[in-house]
Amino acid sequence: MSVLDVGGGCSQMAERINTAVLRDGAATHTLLEAGRLNKVIELIEQGRTAFGTFLPATSIPDAVWASTSPYDFVVFELEHDTFDLAGLRLSLQYLLDRRRIAAGALAGRLGPDVVPFVRVPRNGRERDDWVIKQVLDIGVYGIVFPMVNTPEDVRHILAAMRYPQAQSAADQAPAGRRGYSPENAERYWGLDGQTYFDRADVWPLDPQGELLPVLQCETVEGVENLPAICRDVRTPGLILISTGDLSVSMGYRGAYTLEVEAMVQRAALVCEEYGVPYGTPHVTPENIEERAAAGFHLLMCGAQRDVSTLLRGLASAGRTVARA
Repeated sequence: MSVLDVGGGCSQMAERINTAVLRDGAATHTLLEAGRLNKVIELIEQGRTAFGTFLPATSIPDAVWASTSPYDFVVFELEHDTFDLAGLRLSLQYLLDRRRIAAGALAGRLGPDVVPFVRVPRNGRERDDWVIKQVLDIGVYGIVFPMVNTPEDVRHILAAMRYPQAQSAADQAPAGRRGYSPENAERYWGLDGQTYFDRADVWPLDPQGELLPVLQCETVEGVENLPAICRDVRTPGLILISTGDLSVSMGYRGAYTLEVEAMVQRAALVCEEYGVPYGTPHVTPENIEERAAAGFHLLMCGAQRDVSTLLRGLASAGRTVARA
C-alpha cells in the first residue's frame, strides 16, 4: 500500500510521490531537509508577514473551508468558545486537505499549508500546565496565551511547552516540564518519535524549534512590563498586541480610541527595539495595509469567510496567493 493514498484527480500525483519522494522509506528525512514544518515561523524568519484568523474548535465546516483558504494559519478558539478537546482534535483532522498535502510533498514540504494553532482559556498568571500539554499532544504548532503580563508569566509558559532538555542541549533554561506522551502529535506531524522530540521545542529559544508561543499583550500592565519581558526573557516568542482587552483595561470599555492606538504603537516600538516579532489579531479593511507596511509579523483578520481583507493584506505584503 502506498504511504499517501489520494483519490480522484490526484492519483497520478500520489503515484509520483510514492515513487519519487517516498522511495526506500526515506520520506520524512527527505522532506525535513527542505526546511521548516511551521510555515508561520518560516515566514517570520524570512521577514514576511503571516496571515491568519480565529475559528471555532468544534466546527467541521469551518475547518474544511479553512483547509483550502489562502490563510497561513488558523487559531482554534478555546478561550471564549466551548472548551472541547475532542472537537479540537476533529478540527485538526478536517483542516488537512489531501490535494494540498500531495502538492506540498511534491514541493518538498512536510508541514501543513494552513498551520493549526489554538488559543487556550488561561491567563498568563494562571498555572494550568495540563491544558498546554493536552493541546500540544493533539498536534498544534502554536499556542496563543491571553493576558501575559510579566516575565515570570513568559518563563512559566515556555517551560510548560518544552520537554526536559537532553543533557547535551545548549538551551537548558527554562527547564521543560511537558510530560512525554507524543504519539498523537508525532502522527499528525508525520515524524518518528526522536525527530518529533527534537523539533517540538519553542522558537526562537530553540532556533530549530517548530512550536510558536504567541503571547497576548492586552493590558496596561502588559504594555508597561513589555520592556522587562523582552529584556529578561530575550526570546519569548511572538508578542500579540491585542486591542479589545487593552481598551477595557484602559477604561474605554472595548472602544478603539486614539489612546488605544498609541498603546499599540508603544508596544510595537518595544518589540522593534528588542528584535522580538509581534503582531495583532485586530485588523480591518481600513488598517490591514498599514499594519503590513509597518512591519507587523503576524496579522489576523475577522473570522468571516469573506477573504477580501486577507487578499488586500497579502498584496500589501508583496505575497501572491497559491492554491493547490
